[in-house]
Amino acid sequence: MIISASRRTDIPAFYSECFFNRIKEKYVLVPNPYNPQMVSRIDLSPTVIDCIVFWTKNPNPLIDRLDGLKDYKYYFQFTLNPYGEDIENHIPAVQKRIEIFKRLSDKIGKEKVIWRYDPLLTNKKYDISFHKEAFAEIAYALKDHTNRCMLGFIDHYQHIRNEVGKLDIHPLKKEEIEEMAIFFKQTMDQFSTIEFDTCTNKVDLTHLGIPGGMCVDKKLIENICGYPISARKDKNQRSVCNCIESIDIGTYESCLNGCVYCYAIKGNYNTAEFNSRKHDKNSPMLIGDVREGNIVKDREMKSLINGQLSLF
Repeated sequence: MIISASRRTDIPAFYSECFFNRIKEKYVLVPNPYNPQMVSRIDLSPTVIDCIVFWTKNPNPLIDRLDGLKDYKYYFQFTLNPYGEDIENHIPAVQKRIEIFKRLSDKIGKEKVIWRYDPLLTNKKYDISFHKEAFAEIAYALKDHTNRCMLGFIDHYQHIRNEVGKLDIHPLKKEEIEEMAIFFKQTMDQFSTIEFDTCTNKVDLTHLGIPGGMCVDKKLIENICGYPISARKDKNQRSVCNCIESIDIGTYESCLNGCVYCYAIKGNYNTAEFNSRKHDKNSPMLIGDVREGNIVKDREMKSLINGQLSLF
C-alpha cells in the first residue's frame, strides 16, 4: 500500500517526531475526516507499505532522521513557491528552502525529490513577469537536484475566497496561464533531464507539450521500489486527479504553514494552532488521542506487489 504523509497537513515540517514514533510502533490511528468517531488503525509495517509519499514545504526537521526509514521506500513532493509572507507566512525564506531542497536531494537522490510550483496565482504583486523571473531562478538553482517539476494552479475554494480576495487574487485567465506555461516550458526545456507536467488534468496544457501528471505516481514508485505494482486510480480524489490509490495519515485543520490558499484549513489559522496544541508526539493519533465513543477498526491493508492482505 502507498502511504500519503500528507495531503492534509505538513507532517515533515511540524510532526516529524510523532511520525517516527509511529514508524517505531508500526501503526497509526487516523480519524475519518467526515466522521471523527470512526478511527482507522493503519498498519505501518514495511511488509505492507510499498512506498511513502511525503508532502511538504519544509522537510528540514526530517532530513537528519531519514536513516530511521531504512526499511521503507519513499519520495518527497516538495512545494517551493516564490511568494512572500503575505501568502505563505510561516515558512522559511525562498533561498533557505532552496538550500534545504538541495540538501535533501543530495542525501536521498534527486529522483526522489519532486519540485512543486504550486499553486500558481497572480495579483498586482505576483504578476506574470514576477512568475517568469522567479520560476527561472528557482529552476536554475534546482537543475541538478530534481528530475521533475509539477505545476499546479490555485483553486478558489469557498472558504478561502474572502482572504484571497483581500489580496486581489482572482481566478486565472486562460491567456495568463498559457503565457506563463509557455515560458515555463521553454525554461524547463533547457534542462533536458527534468520532466515538466501539471498536477491533475484540471488545466489542460497538453497542446503546449505539458502533460497531466500524477503526484502519487505508479511509474515513479515502481522505479523506487524496484518491482511492478498493481494499483488503481484513487477513487477518493477529484476526478481530475490522476494519482493511484493511497492512504493518507494526516489530519485536516492542523497545518501551521499559514498559506492563505490552503484547502486543508476550512476554519482559519487559529483553528490549526488550537488543534496543534492537542498534539502529543507519543499519541497514536496526530491530533489528540482516542476518546470514549471512538470506534477503532483495522484498515484492510495489502502490499501492491502481491495482493496479499494484512489485517493488523
